[in-house]
Amino acid sequence: MRVSRRLPPLSLLLALFLGLLLAGCSNAPTRPQGAALKGVDDAKPYLSQLIRHEMAKNSITGLSIALVDDQRVVWAEGFGYADKEQAQAASAETIYRVGSISKLLTATAAMQLVEQKKLDLDLPLQKYLPDFSVQSRFQNTAPITVRNLLTHHSGLPRDLSKGMFSARPVSATQFVEQVKHSDVDYPPNLVFSYSNLGFTLLGYTIQNISGVPFKDYMQHSVLEPLGMRTATFEAGPTSSSLMSKAYRRGKPADEWPLRDVPAVGLNASVLDLGRFLSMVFASGKVGEQQVLKPQSVAQMLSAQNVDVPLDLNFRSGLGWMLSTLGASTIENAGPVAHHAGSTLFFRSEIYALPEHKLGVVVLANSSSAGQVVDRLATQALAIALQAKTGITQPARQKVLPANPTGSVEQLRPFVGDYTTIAGHVRLRLDHDKLKADALGQAFDLVPRSDGLLGIEYSLLGLLPVDLRSLGDIGFTRRSVSNREVLIAVMGQQEMLIGERIQPPTHVTRWLQRLGSYEVVQTDEDRTVVDRMALIEDHGFLLVDLAINGRVSAATRVPLQPVSDTEATLLGQLANGGDTLRCQGDAQTEQCSFAGYTLRKLTH
Repeated sequence: MRVSRRLPPLSLLLALFLGLLLAGCSNAPTRPQGAALKGVDDAKPYLSQLIRHEMAKNSITGLSIALVDDQRVVWAEGFGYADKEQAQAASAETIYRVGSISKLLTATAAMQLVEQKKLDLDLPLQKYLPDFSVQSRFQNTAPITVRNLLTHHSGLPRDLSKGMFSARPVSATQFVEQVKHSDVDYPPNLVFSYSNLGFTLLGYTIQNISGVPFKDYMQHSVLEPLGMRTATFEAGPTSSSLMSKAYRRGKPADEWPLRDVPAVGLNASVLDLGRFLSMVFASGKVGEQQVLKPQSVAQMLSAQNVDVPLDLNFRSGLGWMLSTLGASTIENAGPVAHHAGSTLFFRSEIYALPEHKLGVVVLANSSSAGQVVDRLATQALAIALQAKTGITQPARQKVLPANPTGSVEQLRPFVGDYTTIAGHVRLRLDHDKLKADALGQAFDLVPRSDGLLGIEYSLLGLLPVDLRSLGDIGFTRRSVSNREVLIAVMGQQEMLIGERIQPPTHVTRWLQRLGSYEVVQTDEDRTVVDRMALIEDHGFLLVDLAINGRVSAATRVPLQPVSDTEATLLGQLANGGDTLRCQGDAQTEQCSFAGYTLRKLTH
C-alpha cells in the first residue's frame, strides 16, 4: 500500500496566505536605539507596545513579564486578562501554570539533598528509589543515575502518555509501578533526550529520601525559603483568586490536572520566579539564608554533557538549558541559561545571564503563546543587557544563496529518508532542486554561501513565505559516532535533529497490521493519543498518530521492527524511540505503547 504525501486543503492554504497579508498590515513597534536607551525605563514603552502587538497578532488573552537585575525586579507588569469573562486584568501577581520551568525548582531540591549528603548524583537511581525499574532492549548499558535525570541523558521516554492528564492522577507508588512496563528510548548517556518522566521520577526520589510528600517538601524547603509566596506545586491550577484561567483561541479552556507534578506542576507568578532568579544571581542566598551553596548553583549552570559526541556543542546543565538556536540566541553576554514551559494551554519562558545578573520571566495563559513568550523574553533581556552594560546584539545578516552551478552534486548526498525530532522527513531531488517533504509540506533546501543549506517555502509553489528565524538556520549532514546525522546550525551553535534511515527488513508480519487503530481504555484520563494508523510508504513503515483528535503530519513517525511483535517508533536517532508492541490475528490485533492499548478497526 502506497501513501501519497498529504497536502492541506486549498482553503487552508488560502487562509494562511490571507493571515500573512493581514499580519503584514500590522507593523511591530520600532525598537529604541543607542542614545535613546539609557535605562530599562526608556524601553518600557517599546516593550509594552511590542507585547500588545504580539498578543493581538497571536490571540493571547493574558500575559505577564518580569525583568530582574540581580536582587531587584526592575519591571513587572501584566497585559490583557487573567479572567476575560470577569474583566480581571493580568498583573505581576497573576499566577500561571508554568509547565517545565518547574524542573528548575525540582532540580534545586535535589541539589539541597546532595549538599546534605543524602543524594549522590552519580549513583544509580535505584539506590534511592528501590522500586524503580524499566525495560530495555539495549545490552550491557550503564545504570540510570540521578545526574542522568537532571541532564536528560537517562534514555527514558519523554512521557508516559497514558494518565498524564487525569481527573484523578495516580500516586507516586502507582506511577513507579507503571514505569516498570515501559521501555527506555536510548541507552543512558548516548544523547540528550528530553524526559518529563525522568523528572517525575526525580521528584518521587526526593519524596522517598525526605519522607515528606513531594509538594510539601517543595513548599517548606524550596518555595518558602525563596520567598515565592504565591507559588505551589499542584496537579492542577491553584484555587487562589490570583490564578489565571486558561484560553485557547481566545476562548476559555479546561486545564486538566497533571500527574507529573515534579516535572510540570508549578503554579507561580512572574514575581515568584523573579525571586528564584535573584537567588541564582546571589549564588544561592536569599537575604541571610543560604538556600543553596554557591558551588551547587555553579554546578547547575555548568555544562554536564561535554563528553557526549551526539550532543555536538549543545550544552545542558543540571535542570538548565545552556544552548540556544535561532532568534533566541543572545550574543556577547556569556552563558545564557534558560528553560521553556507549557501545559495544555499555558506557556512560559525564563532566561538568565549569570555573568551580568540579568534575567527575565514571561508567562501567558494561551496555547498560542509558545513562540511569543520566547521572542518577548529574549527581546526584553537584550534591551536590559544593553541598558545595563552597553552590549548590543549584532544585526543578523541573511546568508546569501550560493552560485547554483554544480549544486546538484553538492545536494545528491543528502537524498534519502530521515528520522528527526519532527518525525519522518524525505529529502529528494526534483530536477536541480533539493526538496524536503516534512510536516505535510514540501520545502526547498537551497545551498548557501556558507556551505550550509537554507530552507525556503513557497505557498502553492508560487508565493514565498517568510519563515522568520527558521529561515536563518542552516542545515548540514555529517558522520558522528558512525551515524549519518542531520544537523541544524546557526552561528556557532549546532544541534542534532535526525539520522538517515534505510527501509526496514523482515516486515511481513507488520505489513499484515497496516490499518487504523483506536484507544480501547481511557478511564478518567484525557487521552493524548486518540487513534493510530500503520501505513507503508516507499518501503518505509510509518505511524500516524491522532493527537487529541487532530491528525498531524508532524506525528508521522518511522517504525523500525525489532521482532514480529515489537517495533520502535523512531525518535531523532535510527535505533531509539518509544516501543510499540502488537499481537493477535487480523480480527483481534491489539497494540500498546506509552501506556495505551489500541485495537485494530476492522471496518
